[in-house]
Amino acid sequence: MKCPSCGAQDSRVLDSRPVEEGKSIKRRRECPVCGRRFTTYEIIETVPIAVVKKDGSREVFDEHKLLSGIMRACQKRPVDAKAIVNEIVSELNNSLVSEISTRDIGERVMEKLRQLDEVSYVRFASVYREFKDVDTFLEELKSMIRSRKKQSGRGRSGK
Repeated sequence: MKCPSCGAQDSRVLDSRPVEEGKSIKRRRECPVCGRRFTTYEIIETVPIAVVKKDGSREVFDEHKLLSGIMRACQKRPVDAKAIVNEIVSELNNSLVSEISTRDIGERVMEKLRQLDEVSYVRFASVYREFKDVDTFLEELKSMIRSRKKQSGRGRSGK
């Protein structure tokens, strides 16, 4: 790392610390030529993920937009919306995809909400799946009940 004072091309790292929840590293350095100490920051360079919308248009993935939608569904419920967003962002970054459809994002959110809180799941699904009427909404609830009965039936056979 080049010294900002004398321009020497090398410096010695004195201390390194993670900052911003481990997303970057703060380093204290010392120039061997002039002895000046300075701070540098190292961050991970990420490739932006494009979200493919229903109409085929693309926009840059915005985790704040995702958080806003999940928070609406989880309002007054015991669900940590930020944790869900962090999990999804982490999954996307680890998958090395450069594009993802809104459908895939919605399905990921619904799966996480289904496991955590049924009320939040139904709220999110009603907007995401664009329930047109009460019958569509009722069918989704029946599907949840059938799924719950299957899971409780499996638990009993294992005893």
